Amino acid sequence: MMIPVRCFTCGKVVGEYWDEYERRTEEEGEPAAAVLDDLGVERACCRRMLVSHKDLVDIVSPYQ
Repeated sequence: MMIPVRCFTCGKVVGEYWDEYERRTEEEGEPAAAVLDDLGVERACCRRMLVSHKDLVDIVSPYQ
């Protein structure tokens, strides 16, 4: 998990929502917008942090 702890734009803590967001979108198949609304992530900049995140640690770590 390498999600940034805070939003780059506004500074709100968004890292705490990642596990719940990922679980509900991947395993339960809920739409991302509905999950973010339910979690209380309202600002577009914060939503962008969660929606556009791609976890690359597992891919890059063997090359260190």
